[in-house]
Amino acid sequence: MQFQCVKDFMDRLTGWIIPGNAIVVYKDGEKVFSYASGYSDLENGVKMEGNELFNIYSCSKVTTVTAALQLYEKGYFLLDDPLYDIIPAYKDVKVKDKDESLRRPDRPITLRHLFTMTAGLTYNSATPAFEKARALTGGKMDTLKVAECLAEDPLVFDPGNHWNYSLCHDVLAAVVEVVSGERFADYVKNHIFDPLGMKDSSYHPTAEAEKRMAEQYIWDVNGATDLVALQREGRGEEGVLRNIGKKASYRFGENYDSGGAGITTSVDDYALLAAALAGYGKGINGERILAPGTVELLRTNQLTPAQAADFTWKQLTGYGYGLGERAMIDPAKGGFPGFYSEFGWGGAAGATILVDPDENLGVFYAHHMLNPHEEYYQPRLRNVVYAGLSE
Repeated sequence: MQFQCVKDFMDRLTGWIIPGNAIVVYKDGEKVFSYASGYSDLENGVKMEGNELFNIYSCSKVTTVTAALQLYEKGYFLLDDPLYDIIPAYKDVKVKDKDESLRRPDRPITLRHLFTMTAGLTYNSATPAFEKARALTGGKMDTLKVAECLAEDPLVFDPGNHWNYSLCHDVLAAVVEVVSGERFADYVKNHIFDPLGMKDSSYHPTAEAEKRMAEQYIWDVNGATDLVALQREGRGEEGVLRNIGKKASYRFGENYDSGGAGITTSVDDYALLAAALAGYGKGINGERILAPGTVELLRTNQLTPAQAADFTWKQLTGYGYGLGERAMIDPAKGGFPGFYSEFGWGGAAGATILVDPDENLGVFYAHHMLNPHEEYYQPRLRNVVYAGLSE
């Protein structure tokens, strides 16, 4: 059976500490494999069926950079244009040095810096900027207003000097709003979700959608709650599995369309985006969302050697970073049984998207456990998927 090794691996995960998981694989525009294992609700013994909804957290970034690149294709900006041309609040950003002093940065934040996580932003949402945004929006946290307020928080380095996982793609969502004239969630629905037939994907799931969601768990290790750290670091087997409810922590308010972590979707739905990117921007229904050359740019490593020194997540060994995606650049170092073209990203609860245009291979996998053990499952999942192609 083709992809038997994927099925066996997923079963091993759910026999370990992962409550349940599901996957869809597209090859050459055809769905060639789907599978679900374990439980969507451990407490009540409900089996995972594969049609559940998941909070995919940072896998949302793949949609955000795709949306922004659609506008890039239309000539609204160049990658090295200053961000303040679109959001003027970023004209006066400051950098905080180690001695706590503030100064003007050596260079302005550009659109490229947002795409590549090199702007000097952080993932800290407990700052004066967020407090101000809550006050100004009555707690609704409008996407653009939050981004404007965020410009008042000091940068942690000069733009372009380092790579730092951050709220860059949330700000990029605000860029899409300004340039397109549409609310970010509406733009994505109109230009990505609807054209590709993605009916299960949204930024603000309804009560009815929440009923379809798999229960969300956390592998609790000494009370750790920093989701970015949990995504970045392996935590081992010592911990306690807890049900934490179905809410996603990066939805800061009812008007906040989180470009970095906001999407709820199903594996069938988000696999359609993976298939479209694997088809050099053309969906399985023939709808084109990006030009082939733009997909090529998206998956091209953008990091300088100095920036790459910060890109040290263990599951990303052998990868560089393109325009918001991991980008394989050293298969030998990464232990990758394929070619250079694989790219994608993961999420804090265990979603991951894998795209290979050279193989026309698009994969979306999800489980629903914060502290997802990416260091363990991501490179292994990648390897068994490629092995499965030849079974």
